[in-house]
Amino acid sequence: MTVDFNGIGQGQVNSKTSANTGKAATPAPEAPQEQAKAQATRSDSVSLSSQARDLKKLEERLDSYPEVDDARVEQIKAALADGSYKIDAEQLAQKMLDMDNSIFG
Repeated sequence: MTVDFNGIGQGQVNSKTSANTGKAATPAPEAPQEQAKAQATRSDSVSLSSQARDLKKLEERLDSYPEVDDARVEQIKAALADGSYKIDAEQLAQKMLDMDNSIFG
């Protein structure tokens, strides 16, 4: 099924046309030596802002830290096991309110 939008047929989509001839424009072929020379002289470069460099350094520092503080986990497990782990309900509630406030304003 062919759909014609505003007089554009299937053969006319995505084709470059010359204003004078109405035919598809074709680029002039280059010699292989000219292509190689053009690629050799072309160089890509990337320049990072100071903020990007700082973020990269921070990322590297964070990668050096362990994901989980194993010592703290063992300390909490031991406190739970012997019943000495106490939760301050008011402090917990305040932190929950602070987090809610930071998310929803």
